[in-house]
Amino acid sequence: MAKNLINKYVWLVETIYKAKRITFDELNSKWLETDMSEGVELALRTFHKWRIAAEEMFGLVIECERKGGYHYYIENASEIKSGSLRSWLLSTISVSNLLIENQNLKDKILLEEIPSGENYLPLILKALKADHLLSMVYKSYWRREASNFEVEPYCLKAFKQRWYLVGRSPYLNKVMIYSLDRIHELYDTGVYFDYPKDFSPEDYFNDCFGIIADRDCKVEPIKIKVSANQANYLRDLTLHQTQRELEKTEDYSIFEVTLRPTFDFQQELLSMGESVEVLEPIWLRKEIAGKLKRSCNKYNNID
Repeated sequence: MAKNLINKYVWLVETIYKAKRITFDELNSKWLETDMSEGVELALRTFHKWRIAAEEMFGLVIECERKGGYHYYIENASEIKSGSLRSWLLSTISVSNLLIENQNLKDKILLEEIPSGENYLPLILKALKADHLLSMVYKSYWRREASNFEVEPYCLKAFKQRWYLVGRSPYLNKVMIYSLDRIHELYDTGVYFDYPKDFSPEDYFNDCFGIIADRDCKVEPIKIKVSANQANYLRDLTLHQTQRELEKTEDYSIFEVTLRPTFDFQQELLSMGESVEVLEPIWLRKEIAGKLKRSCNKYNNID
């Protein structure tokens, strides 16, 4: 029952958000078009219950513009695109609802396979709430054998369809990042640790492209020249929140981002192939050029 109500809250928010301005009659018509309605109209009293619940759940404000016919709208609609936990939750449930309503099209909907690891989320979330030390058996990509050690969990981060645990290793005395799909065993020790008051997960990754937060790699502005077609892609899916378009022509655009140009960021640039050229800084331009050259040398023997 609770799950069905959440689905209805999400439907309400999504419908108002897409319409920008919508009357209750228009909302009711759209409600009757869904399978959730079962042909029963949406009562005004029920609508207001859902509205209040949706506001509390997703941190939104649904207002009514009485001028010109009582139109409902989301006053802080920008929150839906903010990348916050609530906006991510809203988006995830919305997509789930859409897939559930169209199960008859399952053979025509191809989904990306996601690595395992989600089964550890409940345990990690519980430890995060209680500030409990975790005991982990972990097999990294760089070691032959799995290792058993303890970690103080600081936060969780999702990146490119994978979950990562960020925490301090008491043994190494530094913050480490662990991929959940590389965890073999995980236990809550029940031992309390002092979560550092000066640690902010958002600030920790603020200058990073993805999951690598190498403090030895300094933050600096990076300018890239991108083909016109690739530029369209970057305008919709930005590389970083600092991204700015400095120049736009019919053939190319020049973008600037300010971050730590770590390995994962360099891999992202390389994935764009000939569509991107690093202009600044010079050391990064040389680094990317060197990697491309070494890659090309592997194909020199092709007839």
